[in-house]
Amino acid sequence: MDGMELWKVQVDQLKVQMEQWMEQGSEIVRQIPPIQLYVGVGVLLLTTLLLLFTRLFKGRKSNTIVLSGLSGSGKTVLFYQLRDGSSHQGTVTSMEPNEGTFVLHSEIPKKDKLKPVHLVDVPGHSRLRAKLDDFLPQAAGVVFVVDALDFLPNCRAASEYLYDILTNASVVKKKIPVLILCNKTDKVTAHTKEFINRQMEKEIDKLRVSRSAISDADISNDFTLGVPGKAFSFTQCHNKVSVAEASGLTGEVSEVEQFIRENVKS
Repeated sequence: MDGMELWKVQVDQLKVQMEQWMEQGSEIVRQIPPIQLYVGVGVLLLTTLLLLFTRLFKGRKSNTIVLSGLSGSGKTVLFYQLRDGSSHQGTVTSMEPNEGTFVLHSEIPKKDKLKPVHLVDVPGHSRLRAKLDDFLPQAAGVVFVVDALDFLPNCRAASEYLYDILTNASVVKKKIPVLILCNKTDKVTAHTKEFINRQMEKEIDKLRVSRSAISDADISNDFTLGVPGKAFSFTQCHNKVSVAEASGLTGEVSEVEQFIRENVKS
């Protein structure tokens, strides 16, 4: 028997074996009660659909950047600078979120190659901050705007607001990056980002102690900050926290633009 004939014999044997396996499989299926068979097929289909939806969801990267901070910190001016390249000669305090989806103004010449950014300016008034919870779960990044010119009188209030963001469940679980943006640094008497960074770390360290003394039932956040027994530092956060400078009125927004593009990829 030559090689070709031997190969044909082996193929025929394999066909016979496969037919036997198929017959055995059909017999096993016939022995399964119909209801169990339907349940098994249903579970298989449901599992397949869940896997498909999971892969599709993971494939979609968020393009939402949230602008937050105290009222008067300059968020809305920054919003217009990023969108229009203009401060609109300053703006009044926003009572509703400003939002829009667009390519950053400085990127307009290459807009066809870039992914639009969904930018949300959340009002900073204490009674309106609850609106922040509507946007944090979908955020690719958070820009926390601080008034570098009038920082010291507002240091504690700003630190409390930032503390709430850094311990927010969505921010912690998704490790959403946060940029502390020191605005109005074009003014001579404005504080440096290094000074603001240190002061906010100290203030948050105090907040950790005071809030840890409160009963768990009275704490709205699920997470705490820092390492027990050590002075607080932003490097201890679950997510990346960085500090930058800007001037919404003069249009110096390159550092915040860089942060946005690092987290909203084209």
